[in-house]
Amino acid sequence: MGRSVRRADPGSGGVRLIFSPTPLAGAYVVELEPIDDERGFFARSFCREEFEAHGLDADIAQSNISFNRRRGTLRGLHYQAAPYAEAKLVRCTQGAIWDVIVDLRPESASYKRWHGVELSAASRRALYVPEGFAQGFQTLADDTEVLYLMSQFYRPEAARGLRWDDPALGIAWPIADPHLSDRDRGLPRLGD
Repeated sequence: MGRSVRRADPGSGGVRLIFSPTPLAGAYVVELEPIDDERGFFARSFCREEFEAHGLDADIAQSNISFNRRRGTLRGLHYQAAPYAEAKLVRCTQGAIWDVIVDLRPESASYKRWHGVELSAASRRALYVPEGFAQGFQTLADDTEVLYLMSQFYRPEAARGLRWDDPALGIAWPIADPHLSDRDRGLPRLGD
């Protein structure tokens, strides 16, 4: 995976974010670059200017937390339909997840492809998910918490999803027999 880096302004004390593109166009793994000292570290976790410099949606309409009691819990694959399509910045703040995104943009070279990345409290990495993607995750540890920054407000009438086990996608989830909600269990397949 190639690395794309934009340095912060000189007045920022050298703090910056590191953007690494994924195989899906417009989606990035976003890593911190902490400044360490004897107290611990300081790091920037979001910067509108840095996101905009990469051509990414930097608007934040709301922030959500998902707490998951059991390892193997699977949430998704979720998205919102236009005109309420949303970009997301997903970070695991406790525990660990296998986060999966699916490109649903018909004009994209990566249309109908998926990509998964492990996010954990220990790695402090985040995943930037552009508009037009479905996103879901499976917990890899008990008591896992996930933080989302969203570019749109939640609109129940625009809420959509795809089945986690759709054979047309062939997603390799790490834990067999996941814990699912009734809603997620009943989501349609890509071709439905």
